[in-house]
Amino acid sequence: GFRKERAALEHLRGHRNIVTLYGVFTNHYSAHGPSRCLLLELLDISVSELLLHSNSLGCSMWMIQHCARDVLEALAFLHHKGYVHADLKPRNILWSAEDECFKLIDFGLSFKEGNQDVKYIQTDGYRAPEAELQNCLAQAGLQSETECTSAVDLWSLGIVLLEMFSGMKLKHTVQSQEWKTNSSAIIDRIFASEGVVNSAIPAYHLRDLIKSMLHCDQGKRASAEKALCSPFFSIPFAPHIEDLVMLPTPVLRLLNILSDVSLQCEEEYEDIVDDIREECQKYGSVVSLLIPKENPGKGQVFVEYANAGDSKAAQKMLTGKIFDGKFVVATFYPLSAYKRGYLYQNLL
Repeated sequence: GFRKERAALEHLRGHRNIVTLYGVFTNHYSAHGPSRCLLLELLDISVSELLLHSNSLGCSMWMIQHCARDVLEALAFLHHKGYVHADLKPRNILWSAEDECFKLIDFGLSFKEGNQDVKYIQTDGYRAPEAELQNCLAQAGLQSETECTSAVDLWSLGIVLLEMFSGMKLKHTVQSQEWKTNSSAIIDRIFASEGVVNSAIPAYHLRDLIKSMLHCDQGKRASAEKALCSPFFSIPFAPHIEDLVMLPTPVLRLLNILSDVSLQCEEEYEDIVDDIREECQKYGSVVSLLIPKENPGKGQVFVEYANAGDSKAAQKMLTGKIFDGKFVVATFYPLSAYKRGYLYQNLL
């Protein structure tokens, strides 16, 4: 697995949605003797953890769209290079605070298309029907007629997105007879259910995108490139406040600090800006600080740090701190939006 993963990551180097391999080293102190290790970039929270935090309510449409687009970009790239990831699941999709995107990790089962060397690919619950069939036949010592292709990755992503939308683990659902008979009806039911937090939004574009990835016939499954053309990606969603607490970026947004009075008095405003800057610089180097006097964003404080490590430390320390008699609420904020001067209006 080590050699395979290293070769794959070296071939796929340079794509922003694939984990970066920095190098290789030998650990001489492991219990089982010297072992070869990959030195990879440090990433943040996984989709698996985000699902846990969503308390079975599902993720916001903004987060689902962000994740879907990032992973499809990664898949389009690696499929174009002739690779199949073969183990796509929530644990293998991680957020990068520095690049502000989701990245694919764990290429231990990946293979060059047409050159599959192991029969057991993918993880239970995210395994495409053709990989399931191949597994069963391999266990019986038989050869499968159909090759597993890059289409297995689209199946896994379809399940991941359905779990993000519904907030439910779907392993037992996709192994049921009903799913095998009519998966489309089950997907419709999930999208129509009242419990789903996103039900107020016309979610049919996402539903159709997911269905296009979950065709039992791999020949009919959408490719990553085709999936990226879905109208779902043209809808502008705004992040929820939970998204901005969960996904670190180099920018902090501080709420509940400034009153309208202090915004109007120039002298008081200047003093407060200096105080806030001084406080924020305790946790890392502050690149810029913005406090809009008008809406959107009126009275909110935006602090851009030199890197996400500093902003994470600051968020931990500033949350719940009392400033001017008020409890501070600190969330992260998308650096890309901040740089464009784009302040989201409604973040519920």
